[in-house]
Amino acid sequence: MEYPGDWCLRDSNEGDEPYLLEKEFAGKTDWRNLESTFIDQAPDGYASALSFFSDEAFHFYLPAYLIADIDDQLERTDPVFYLCHGLQDESKSERVNPRRYGERTWFQAMQHKFAMFNRVEVSAIVAYLKFKRESDEFQRDSIDQGLRNYWLDRAGESSA
Repeated sequence: MEYPGDWCLRDSNEGDEPYLLEKEFAGKTDWRNLESTFIDQAPDGYASALSFFSDEAFHFYLPAYLIADIDDQLERTDPVFYLCHGLQDESKSERVNPRRYGERTWFQAMQHKFAMFNRVEVSAIVAYLKFKRESDEFQRDSIDQGLRNYWLDRAGESSA
């Protein structure tokens, strides 16, 4: 997986957090070298990097977050949310922001965001979500819906 470049780290120009993210992740060209304490807090203690990454940066840095979460090293950042939000039954047909994006639904936005992931990467995400499903009763329903509504089909698995 190739580093997206310093120019392609943030997906928003609104507020301070995207710019803080861009500053903190600039030059971090190997996600394997990121400390879990850094990614859990970034940017600047807001713990919101996964919200403001460009699609390319989300794709590039996600493995660091998944591994840190599996190793129980994340306290503030929740990768499950970012992998299942907009894929649940109740929100998938909800429009993102009609004034800005017209008829685009959360499901369509998430399809676009996750389109960068290849079959092997999607299979790793499915394995991660299945792991989290067993250990996180609170998010089990959200994970089940995300798997059923999107991830299992992308991985070529049956949702039955």
